[in-house]
Amino acid sequence: DYIMGMRLALFCFLPLSCTALVFSSFPLPSVIRSHSRTHAAFTPAHLSSSRAAFSKTSTTLSMALGDAPSPRALVSRGMSVFSAGDVAGSIEIFDQADAAVPDGSLRPYLWQRGLSYYYADQFREGSEQFRLDVRVNPLDVEEIVWDIACQNRLNPDGPFPPSNRMALPEGRKDRRKIMSTVYSLFRGDGGVTEHDLFAAGHDSSTSDEFYSLFYLGLYCESIGETGKASNYMRAAATSRYATGLGSGDYMSSCAKVHCKLRGWS
Repeated sequence: DYIMGMRLALFCFLPLSCTALVFSSFPLPSVIRSHSRTHAAFTPAHLSSSRAAFSKTSTTLSMALGDAPSPRALVSRGMSVFSAGDVAGSIEIFDQADAAVPDGSLRPYLWQRGLSYYYADQFREGSEQFRLDVRVNPLDVEEIVWDIACQNRLNPDGPFPPSNRMALPEGRKDRRKIMSTVYSLFRGDGGVTEHDLFAAGHDSSTSDEFYSLFYLGLYCESIGETGKASNYMRAAATSRYATGLGSGDYMSSCAKVHCKLRGWS
């Protein structure tokens, strides 16, 4: 959760939209490295909503003054539009953010666009985005998992997990137990089962509980078990984390959008 929270926190406060990552550790020209995956975890809801309102207002003001919104403002706006359930609109805005950085240095960090592609049923584009992301952040478990989900939706009659699934570098693993279990479940490693992931989140923190439910929902959807997917995803969207401390986490919004689009409310 620390890594996820830092990603979004940096994203929201560093000048750049997603990206202008002033991450000195990343050779990006003035583009902020957003993510990783996702999350505004640990951001109080009232601060999250205030930040979104400020971003929207500042973007509108810039346009009124004839100034082009910064890539950071565009990514923030795209996230807000997605959270409101407008997936197609979010893709348009993320595309604008991408185009606003001509050298393409922002593109590998537009993980939010990858999520929007998935929900727009643009699975090939989603896979391409996640694979591009992993090239610059090879330890990102969630990008690998979402690529597996996209690959499976591209070939629903094929084996699961798909044979061309990505993997962490040899000898490396995610230090977060919950994400390590998610990774193994989606990759079919070590005999990890659905029950193992549920158990890993059940007696842990509220954030681990949320992520176990969320990825169990995505997993069951990937293997065609829609009834179970609905139960898990609705439980994630209404969990203590998604409705409390983690309400500002982008993945909490993702769970809610998932349920809305599938009619699982």
